[in-house]
Amino acid sequence: MEYIEPAATVLGIISVALLVRQNIWCWPTGIVMVTLYIFIFYDARLYSDMGLQVAYVFMQAYGWYHWVNGVPRADAQLPVTRVARSAALAWLGAIGVGTVGLGYAVDTYTNADLAYWDAATTVMSLVAQFLQARKILECWALWIAVDVLAVGIYAYKGLYMTTVLYTVFLGLATWGYLEWRRTLAAKR
Repeated sequence: MEYIEPAATVLGIISVALLVRQNIWCWPTGIVMVTLYIFIFYDARLYSDMGLQVAYVFMQAYGWYHWVNGVPRADAQLPVTRVARSAALAWLGAIGVGTVGLGYAVDTYTNADLAYWDAATTVMSLVAQFLQARKILECWALWIAVDVLAVGIYAYKGLYMTTVLYTVFLGLATWGYLEWRRTLAAKR
């Protein structure tokens, strides 16, 4: 992990900075980063996070595909949108149920550390990643919540470069929210 964590950290910062700027190259750099984090989280016994990274490989590919093919004209860019209030409530309910279910399963059937906290960041991240792929503004609010929790988890586990990364992610998520909100307002 001596060389993998620093490489994943750098790629993570690049990927999210590209995402904030709505640059399509956020997706391939993200795929490499999450692949490296599969190994990092396995080694740290954060199995929900490890599984999340596996899911991220596919979700990153989906985001890449959707950003390229989700608009009717070849010269158009996928627009930033908002989530409907009813959908937001449904997503929050799914996050609650998913956190309890995954936390219970991982806590009961593995030797995982921080099973419920790890499950919470995993479930919120899955929802945030889906909303991000659809360019829905509220993905950034979820990323902010994930990053706050993750900083504590990774510091506790001694993953100090990853703790720094998620602190940077917190700043980037705040920037992303403000930038995407500005883009949305400009289109109205």
